[in-house]
Amino acid sequence: MSLIDLILHDDTNDAAWRSEGRCVDGAATMTGLFFSEDLYDIARAKAICAKCPMTTECLDHAVRIGEPWGVWGGELIMNGKILANKRGRGRPPKIPRPELIVDEVPVPPYLLPSKREQHELVKTA
Repeated sequence: MSLIDLILHDDTNDAAWRSEGRCVDGAATMTGLFFSEDLYDIARAKAICAKCPMTTECLDHAVRIGEPWGVWGGELIMNGKILANKRGRGRPPKIPRPELIVDEVPVPPYLLPSKREQHELVKTA
């Protein structure tokens, strides 16, 4: 079975986790963040995953289908292998730098839905 068949015809009935992940916003606006080469973006993606209830399912899926790269389930995958951290460009420093840890960027209050909009969303769902 090819990789495309595995992705399109996932017969493990675990597709429900995909819609419940914190990275899913319906518009794929965070795709660049989760597949970035920038160390700061990778740290931000890991921070989003750290608060997600679907990290185990996400990482299991990525490993099972042989995902080549990106942040999946809070782990960085490069060339199909899970890496502890990514080294920056250039010569490695003599004294190792501490791991870059960033907290998830909060959503500004003016972008949050109002109480009225939240109520309308609940009614239509």
